[in-house]
Amino acid sequence: MMSDKPEDAEAGRMQLRRNRVVVQVLEMGIVVHSVVIGLGMGASQSVCTIRPLVAAICFHQLFEGMGLGGCILQAEYGVKMKAGLVFFFSTTMPFGVALGLALTKVYRDNSPTALIVVGLLNAASAGLLHYMALVELLAADFLGPKLQGSVRLQLVCLAAVLLGAGAMSLMAKWA
Repeated sequence: MMSDKPEDAEAGRMQLRRNRVVVQVLEMGIVVHSVVIGLGMGASQSVCTIRPLVAAICFHQLFEGMGLGGCILQAEYGVKMKAGLVFFFSTTMPFGVALGLALTKVYRDNSPTALIVVGLLNAASAGLLHYMALVELLAADFLGPKLQGSVRLQLVCLAAVLLGAGAMSLMAKWA
């Protein structure tokens, strides 16, 4: 019985480290993505472009915040680290908008250089976020003992994932 406790403690430490890495990588992907989206919104001169972006950003930030908040709680950080992560999440979108407004005279969203830079940043952040969502977050939940023990719960969770993906795709139609 006594030999199980050190192994359990080590497994707990490994899980905590994994959770902390997940938070840091997820935060990095969200920060880059938020700055790029904010930059595009701030530099845009068309009301037809801004209106759907505002609606998409509201939902987008809401769900990113919920996901990141859950991961931060699992990582068991101290108050200062939690405050820092929340600060960066909360300020990167407005920073991107301010940067876009400041660069309105210089930044042309149709120029080849801007398209390449924004495309590379979007690709990098999208790759990070897709990896985190599929490999670290969904796989951990779907392969966990709670879901593995119930086929009904697996089907409900799968339906929820597909419903969420479908709703986001439907919203993307207007953004």
